[in-house]
Amino acid sequence: MTDALSGKSCTPCRGGVPPLTRQEAETYASQTPDWRLSPDADGIERRFRFGNFRDAFAFVRQVSDLAESEGHHPDIAFGWGYATISLQTRKIKGLHENDFIMAAKIDRLFAARAET
Repeated sequence: MTDALSGKSCTPCRGGVPPLTRQEAETYASQTPDWRLSPDADGIERRFRFGNFRDAFAFVRQVSDLAESEGHHPDIAFGWGYATISLQTRKIKGLHENDFIMAAKIDRLFAARAET
């Protein structure tokens, strides 16, 4: 993760913007190495591990608050000991810089949890 991405804010995407090319997505993905680029390069995903359900839920709540403040909402699945977060800009049916900004910010949230 780089501070360059996590220091940015998501910008509104109103459609009509082309999604990132595979090469552009791979360049951004190198800055968020724990996230997996989908085979079609139209989304990214990361699975986070926790010691119990409560910690997974607390993290999901933090991600929810972040998503609201950034105006960029991931798909989230969670259960006992895990949370899987998927990002894609639906309006363009692919990836945008915003997805990688959110990934970096989510990584920062997760790292902060590990420090406490």
